Amino acid sequence: MKARHCPSPARSPRGTPTRAWPAALAPTLLGALLACLPVPQARAQAAEAPAPGSNPLFRDRFTADPAPLVVGERLYLYVGHDEAQRDEMFNMREWLVYSTTDMKTWTDHGPIMKVADFRWAKADAWAAQAIHKDGKYWFYAAVEHDGTQPGKAIAVAVSDSPTGPFVDAKGSALVTNAMTPKGTHSWEDIDPTVFTDDDGTTWIAWGNRQCYIARLKPNMIEIDGPITEITPPHFEEGPWLHERDGIYYLTYASLDRSQHRDEKVSYATAPSIQGPWTYRGELTGSGKYSFTIHPGIARFKGQWYLFLHNAALAVGDQSGAIGRRAVTVEHLQYNPDGTMKPVVQTEAGVSVPPPR
Repeated sequence: MKARHCPSPARSPRGTPTRAWPAALAPTLLGALLACLPVPQARAQAAEAPAPGSNPLFRDRFTADPAPLVVGERLYLYVGHDEAQRDEMFNMREWLVYSTTDMKTWTDHGPIMKVADFRWAKADAWAAQAIHKDGKYWFYAAVEHDGTQPGKAIAVAVSDSPTGPFVDAKGSALVTNAMTPKGTHSWEDIDPTVFTDDDGTTWIAWGNRQCYIARLKPNMIEIDGPITEITPPHFEEGPWLHERDGIYYLTYASLDRSQHRDEKVSYATAPSIQGPWTYRGELTGSGKYSFTIHPGIARFKGQWYLFLHNAALAVGDQSGAIGRRAVTVEHLQYNPDGTMKPVVQTEAGVSVPPPR
């Protein structure tokens, strides 16, 4: 290929450009010079929009603790909103919901509820999950109780729509710290997961360090019977219940404190929602730059998905941190024996087909 010859401006003996070009030639020469300038490829690539379905899913704000809910042809994703400033650990005041029909394009439905909507709660819109039952949408969330019941608690709200508005369904906590007296600390009653079995019974599991499970009454706002501890190995927090082909799965944020600093995701399986639970090991590693992680699992249009969070997102001049996380999603696959295949967390997410 022949080298392109580019005109050079006339220079004085000292090397400074002179105005020697005739005015009539100036536009032509300027165009030729501009054509010879290198294209800033890195900048152009950086300006390109991320591929739909790549991680993190939402890039205009910090989100955490993803909880999917499939309703017909649409998947709704409930998340906490991280608003930590500077060196704050957590600052979470509200829950948001997004939805999609194709796992690539998401609709932002805005806040569905604020922690202040539970008048008996004073702070911390922590992990939550919504389910659909008997024509209503039930929303279970971890909050900080006021001084009348110190410690973390689980609230329940209800709505006629998956996008709200949600209102306090009980007027008081569903679970308080006083209801789990064998626990070791005041924040053990967090991260509820709810699951309705084939017989129509709905169960709730939750916990930090200790994992508890209980049946809900048909009214969905009261515990029905005893609270049972089912803590699997290395359980830290963030349990998630689901069922596939007669196998029940308890997936959770795990932490082997003797070896690791950041949470990973592990799981156990059982032949019944009431156990016995068999530990199956690690499903995926830590989220990038994040101490915490929180699994959410759903089957949508024939494909299984694992939702997580990391701290790899920067928004404006704020980088990711313990209190500034970002929700992600990956394909989830199963082995013939029902165990889940290990998941590798990627930037591509579901913008690419699932691995074979």
